[in-house]
Formats: sequence, structure tokens, C-alpha cells
Amino acid sequence: MSPEAAGTSGGAVADPAHPALHADVRVMRGRSQVAARFDVAPGHPLAIIGPNGAGKSSVLAAIAGLLPLAAGQVRIGGRRVDAQPPEQRRIGVVFQDYVLFPHLTVLDNVAFATRMRGSRARARAAAEPWLERYGLSALVDRRPAELSGGQAQRVALARALAAEPDVLLLDEPMSALDVEVRAGMRAELAIHVREFGGATVLVTHSPADAAALADTVLVLESGAVTQRGTLAELRADPATPYVERMLAASTSD
Repeated sequence: MSPEAAGTSGGAVADPAHPALHADVRVMRGRSQVAARFDVAPGHPLAIIGPNGAGKSSVLAAIAGLLPLAAGQVRIGGRRVDAQPPEQRRIGVVFQDYVLFPHLTVLDNVAFATRMRGSRARARAAAEPWLERYGLSALVDRRPAELSGGQAQRVALARALAAEPDVLLLDEPMSALDVEVRAGMRAELAIHVREFGGATVLVTHSPADAAALADTVLVLESGAVTQRGTLAELRADPATPYVERMLAASTSD
């Protein structure tokens, strides 16, 4: 599929419980521009894939409100959010290194977003179902330094979803994990992403992550979209030498 077709998600159906994400973002990285335009339907995750330095994380940061737009807009359903601060956008983010608060326990990390809107006791009560869902109940008193990579990933995901976001962003969620546990955690994360059911965007350089976690792939190279489609479509008709090389090497991922 050509980059010109990358602006739509292919007949997304409106879902009042889970709105679609509409992103048209242009950001500056030094003197270089990163530009991407795409829609993400709820329940149909999109993977943004590309080489190091392509601008993938910059696109996610712009959607989350952590990087200012040079042009464009971000909408969630009918709500335009690009002028809003990050905490008002209803976007959950799982960062590459998880960015857990080192001085807080697992319980208080998961309760953090809810704590910003109410009492500590209420926030902790709201966090409990998420702790149970992700198998963290026995770890509530631990701090991030005492967790394994897989445990830290589950805490970061529970923290993001406990805030009841409309959109979930995942920035290289597998990169901090040891190779020997990556496949198992990838399968586990795929289940959680599907359970979320909202608009989800994953940034990765790994076709294996894209295959497990996303329905479609958007390829970003040197700050520009070069192709969008399923992995099968990309494999059948790669638009650039990078796409061809990436998919040829993916059997070893």
C-alpha cells in the first residue's frame, strides 16, 4: 500500500466507548522534520516501524503532548487534543524504559494517574483490580529496582490503563527485556492490548512485535511515511529497499 493511502484506517466504525485516533503530526528534530498522517480504529492496533532515527518515537511523543507540533493536529474521536496538556488528553503511554517512579511502590505507581484526580485511598482502591489482572498483587510493596523486566512492563501497562485512557501508546515495549523472555512477554502483551480494545499505536523496529501486536504497519523512514499495510502486503510489494531488507531479516527476530 502506498503512503498516500496511509491517511485512513480502512472503514473504521465509530465506537462511542472507544474513539478512533486521528493523527496528522509534523514535528521538528533539529533541522529535520518528521511528518506522519494516519487514523487508528479502536481494536485495530497500528505498528509504526522503521530504522533507528526515523522519527518513530517523535510521532508518539507528539500524540501524547510531550513534543510540540510544528503543524497538524491530533483528534480522539471528535475531540481535538493537540492544544491540551498531556494529562488532559486521556492517552496512556508505556515508555521504552517504562519510566516507573523509583521512590514509589508498585501499588502507588499503578495508582498514580488516579491519584492526580482524587484521594490517595480512592486511587489505591481503583488500582487494585489492575494489580490483580496483571498478576502484581504479591508485589504491591516492592519498588521498581526490585522488579524483573517483565514485572516492570506489567506495572507500566497497568499504570497506563488504570487511568482509563482512550488511546494507548507503546514505545518499543520489548526493547528493555532480556532476549530469553521476550517472546513470552510479547504474547502476554498482545493479549492485554486486545483486551484494552481502544486505539493503540506501537512503535518498534521489530517485525515480530508488529506481527504479534498490530493489525497494520506504517513504515517511517527519514521522517516520512513510505508505506502502510499488513505485513503480508508489505512483504508482497515492498515500497523501499529498507522494507525489503527488514522483512528478509525478520525470520531471525
